[in-house]
Amino acid sequence: MSPNIYFSFPSNALIQFPPSSDPSTLPPPPAGTASFAPPFTIPASIYNSAYDARVPLTIASVYAVTVVTLNKVNAARGNKPWAISKTAAFRWLVVLHNVLLALYSAWTFVGMYKGLSRTIPSVYGPDGVIGVVDSLCKLHGPAGTENAIAYSPGTSSWQDAPGLEGGRLWNEGLAFYGYFFYLSKFYEVVDTAIILAKGKRSSTLQTYHHAGAMLCMWAGMRFMTPAIWMFCFFNSGVHALMYTYYTITSFSVRVPKAIKQTLTTLQISQFIIGVYYAAAHSFVSYDIPASSTSASSPSAFPAPSPNRKVLYAGPAGAADQKYETVSCINTSGQTFAVWLNVFYLGPLMYLFMRFFYRSYIRRASPRVAGGKGAAAAAAVVGAGKGVRGCKNAKMRNDGLKVEMGGASEGAAGRLGSEVEKLRGCSRLNAPPSRSG
Repeated sequence: MSPNIYFSFPSNALIQFPPSSDPSTLPPPPAGTASFAPPFTIPASIYNSAYDARVPLTIASVYAVTVVTLNKVNAARGNKPWAISKTAAFRWLVVLHNVLLALYSAWTFVGMYKGLSRTIPSVYGPDGVIGVVDSLCKLHGPAGTENAIAYSPGTSSWQDAPGLEGGRLWNEGLAFYGYFFYLSKFYEVVDTAIILAKGKRSSTLQTYHHAGAMLCMWAGMRFMTPAIWMFCFFNSGVHALMYTYYTITSFSVRVPKAIKQTLTTLQISQFIIGVYYAAAHSFVSYDIPASSTSASSPSAFPAPSPNRKVLYAGPAGAADQKYETVSCINTSGQTFAVWLNVFYLGPLMYLFMRFFYRSYIRRASPRVAGGKGAAAAAAVVGAGKGVRGCKNAKMRNDGLKVEMGGASEGAAGRLGSEVEKLRGCSRLNAPPSRSG
């Protein structure tokens, strides 16, 4: 008999709202307990308090209300920059903001990469492709398909008590780096504060992006969803490049258009890959050795759908080896987090593709951009730039921030003065969006 990987529909027990609050989120190992342990210890009480649902809901709500209010205030003032935005201190704070986020994102990316490299086995290893799938689906326990430790909704308990063992991604980095990546989503609203301080309008779509990221990272980490590693890994990598770009342009350094297009392409790619990868977790099941004592059992876990299709047939095992089929995810909380991320990323994927088309394919000129519905390419906001006038139009645009790929028709009027300054210059060369 050979172990297989299947396409199957999730059990009804995994689809419920609100999702079960069990199990509690497991904190990372204390510092010094293992070679893979984080550099410092996060007390369990502090760690879990951050995952109280009221934290992201309150911050996201206050953020959204504040943005709407300040947008109205700025509009009433004629969208004039606030005095503070014209000071040298403000400009240097913006530079510092970009530098800190670039360095932090790179640190997270490297940390996640090391964790992934330690925990994802080779497809040529003893467990083959199924070993890779198992390492990405089950975050707790020692390495090996027979060693995964998972929470059982059927018995409301862990099959074995999760310890400080290494070999799987949660203890090897995700619990630690994912925690700070989740917290960083609260800090990233400083991007919006910069826009508002310059008297500009922060779009509704940008508000959606920041508020949604808070909630999606919360859900992924709170319910220890396997797919959340991709959010941390890919997004931190893109952010490291993106904030490096904005740091460079803060000093009026010209950046080739090809680099901007590449950054925007990376932003779009992470959404496309993320949507399909996250959704796949609800439809993947696979075989593990039935002798496993720490993996699931039919009585303890929601059974995968009996109507399943073989996606991959593994090599034949020992004649007397028996297998049982387990789902990639096994709690309603994990299912909730997966689909919250899918429904969040879908609109972002569309918006960035529209932004790419308008900015790099249609190549609207400033004169055209003043027309109906085409203000998207001109709807930009300074994020650390002080240059002005037609003479420095391209240099100015290098440091501008695109409002989530587009603006409403009414934006054309608000941006009239900017368009006038750009008349007769070369076409607007939009930078990658910060919202990625």
